[in-house]
Amino acid sequence: MLAVIDYKMGNIRSVAKAFELLGADVIITSKAGDIEKAERLVLPGVGAFSDGMRNLKELNLINILNKEIVNNKKPFLGICLGMQLLAKESEEFGRHEGLGWVDAEIKGFKFENNKLKVPHVGWNNINIKKPNDLFGGIKNSAEFYFVHSYYMFCKEEIITADCDYGIRFAAAIRQDNIFATQFHPEKSQTTGLKLLNNFLNWKGL
Repeated sequence: MLAVIDYKMGNIRSVAKAFELLGADVIITSKAGDIEKAERLVLPGVGAFSDGMRNLKELNLINILNKEIVNNKKPFLGICLGMQLLAKESEEFGRHEGLGWVDAEIKGFKFENNKLKVPHVGWNNINIKKPNDLFGGIKNSAEFYFVHSYYMFCKEEIITADCDYGIRFAAAIRQDNIFATQFHPEKSQTTGLKLLNNFLNWKGL
């Protein structure tokens, strides 16, 4: 069973439907018991960093997620805001503490003379820096769909794919059993479904 974590930050249903299309046994939940039973965990999300952290706290999800993902090493996928919340902190609307699972900070795009629009919305190519099972069958420079104004600034060693939008930023990261994407695989058509299917078969090691 795969659990999609519902913490009231949107985009939950479309992620669940994408996995269901691939034949996965999916549950949308905010219950600790479901999270304990699930073999894989997915944290999607759109919206502000501070709202996401507040909702995780109010729903009493942080301790159970720490237990199952950090301690028990269940395969985990974070998507968009679900990736950003893994960082130690974010500068979005002030300074806010994140889950701290990866040594990273969330920064906003800042371009002089408005040469590029913020948010970064639409299709963009990724550069696969570290090929692995999660990108199996996906060609380098494949296009994925992005919607974000902030990006993860982190150590090079955990970046598995990056993207160029005025600057090069982390499009996907991997740390042990934790995998996360800034792009939306559920909105990225055939290539996105291929990545989600790879996650379903990933051992998390």
